[in-house]
Amino acid sequence: MTATDTRRFVSQLAHNEQIHQAFLASDKQLRPNRNGNLYLQLELSDRSGSISTRMWNASEREYQAFENGDYVLVEGATQLFQGNMQFIATSLRKARPDEFDEADFTTLQAEQIDSMAKRVADILRKINTPELRNLAECYLMDSQFMANFTRAPAGMKNHHAYPGGLLEHVLSLLELVLVVAPHYPQLDQNKLLLGAFLHDAAKTDELSYDRDIAYTDEGQMLGHMVMGVSMLDEKVREAERLSGEPSSPELVLEIKHMIVSHHGQYEYGSPKLPMTLEAIALHFLDNLDAKMASCSQLIKDCPNIDSHWTQYQQSLGRKLWKNIPSSKHGTSN
Repeated sequence: MTATDTRRFVSQLAHNEQIHQAFLASDKQLRPNRNGNLYLQLELSDRSGSISTRMWNASEREYQAFENGDYVLVEGATQLFQGNMQFIATSLRKARPDEFDEADFTTLQAEQIDSMAKRVADILRKINTPELRNLAECYLMDSQFMANFTRAPAGMKNHHAYPGGLLEHVLSLLELVLVVAPHYPQLDQNKLLLGAFLHDAAKTDELSYDRDIAYTDEGQMLGHMVMGVSMLDEKVREAERLSGEPSSPELVLEIKHMIVSHHGQYEYGSPKLPMTLEAIALHFLDNLDAKMASCSQLIKDCPNIDSHWTQYQQSLGRKLWKNIPSSKHGTSN
């Protein structure tokens, strides 16, 4: 019997379960409570999600016993607190290799990654504007970029926050563009495809993801939009060198604008508001894909297993309807 056959995944955990198994550790902090006693705070995760964890009366020894990104063997119990599931650990140590199965922590399998990467390349190589296709090819030919692009998450927590998440998110956007753009003939599908491909491309360098997901120093100081424009300048020069022809300044400017405006609003970190039709479309499609992914995860992770509704989501200002057949659940809360 494998670990996957016996483990309780985070998304399956219910109130007051006794758990003794391995998780991936991140965001560890040693903090004092109101009385000055230390406790360990961290996130434990597997491929299904993450759970906030506390270990009371901890010490510097427990804190130093593992690093973020390590697999840890934890014993303790789950509990509902203010509508959210949390884990109270009574013991915790770094796990031995025979105490966990890495497949339990892999959201996307290697064959899925390969298939999605091939589909991305196929879509981009069918762009029928030569300059844009050549520019896309400069990214596709960059083996280091593509290796990072297929491993990187799309974010820290909000959506597609797992290895391969960036690839999955970008492919979803490209597929959306192929559906939406023909409905609006005023949109330039080729520009929109390249913008969808490049809007988050610099997350390959903004984030570190060899162990746990964190910001790099460059990512913390500059962010993926600024970094994405710099990356684009390099690829434009490479495309000009390979083709022997100068790039269109206007076309490059429009692609840069899509990168810096795709968050859509100043309060969401966008340096500029979308001002072209393609930039406007990219913002809304990007937001749609991110929202669908994050809300689906909230529904999946909800500890209210006996309700048709999730608990109230402060960030959204609402509960979410789970759309589960009535025969499987009791009355809604």
